[in-house]
Amino acid sequence: MKILVTGANGFIGRALCAHLRANGFKVVAVVRQPGESPDEVVCNTDHAWSTALAGCDTVIHLAGRAHVMQDQEPNPLHTFRANNVAPTLQLAQRAVAAGVRRFVFMSTVKVNGESTAPGHRFKPDDLPSPQDPYAVSKREAEQQLAAFAANTGLEWVVIRPPLVYGPGVRGNFASLVRWVTKGTPLPLGAVRNSRSLIGLSNLVAFTTLCADINASPLAAGEVFLVSDGEDVSTTELLRRVASAYGCESRLLPVPAWLMRGAARALGQSAQIDRLLGSLLIDDSKARERLAWTPPLKINDQLRLMAAHPTAANTR
Repeated sequence: MKILVTGANGFIGRALCAHLRANGFKVVAVVRQPGESPDEVVCNTDHAWSTALAGCDTVIHLAGRAHVMQDQEPNPLHTFRANNVAPTLQLAQRAVAAGVRRFVFMSTVKVNGESTAPGHRFKPDDLPSPQDPYAVSKREAEQQLAAFAANTGLEWVVIRPPLVYGPGVRGNFASLVRWVTKGTPLPLGAVRNSRSLIGLSNLVAFTTLCADINASPLAAGEVFLVSDGEDVSTTELLRRVASAYGCESRLLPVPAWLMRGAARALGQSAQIDRLLGSLLIDDSKARERLAWTPPLKINDQLRLMAAHPTAANTR
């Protein structure tokens, strides 16, 4: 089976392409700019896209503009739409023209919302409630993909992951790892929230399953939420990070109300909400419909991160 992957040199893309090749798939790895790998392809013309898509059974679309904290764009929604909505539909059109059968779109749980209330979990069929321009653009891309597929017969699959972590992770998670491994005291020793996460290895395994037409015929036309199957508080997660890296966690039990007040004063409310809020998902649809089980537990994935340090998560 031949699979085209966009965003192939990104955090998820590199791991996914390696996993696909290791499992016998032929991979066309599409990137925006030429890189060091001879296996990567730059598609910036109609001919290049036609050549790359020729003979492909599935497209996995990872490329796009990711979530940006404190976005400096004058019109963030316009920029996100230009990068996430229009290119998704255009790629789907190219895929159909090339005879591709399935299109797997990597979305985000932020389409469901930013947080869950006590006792509630996001489900794939919940009414979407995107709160920021990034999530809005992902939702609009989902909608346009589904509408286009309905008129063409293209099999679409949408995956909405929560926070993804693993070797090479960047952003807030990488910052937390650096602080913990350096022994920096953190005021996060009494956080009573609960969050669903997904390790990179687990997301890659699930995406591969969805891309394999023969292994997952029931995935067509479906939206999936996926997780590690373990829910942890921020406090517990940081303790596990410390354990995986063989260091001591220095977590101070600062009350949540005090941290929220300080964050508001500093204009950092969104950042602190991510650390203190809860976000739980129900991934039973993925497990039951596709008979999927996450291959790794949280501790296993964290140990892989510690065993494969990168500039992104240790510097």
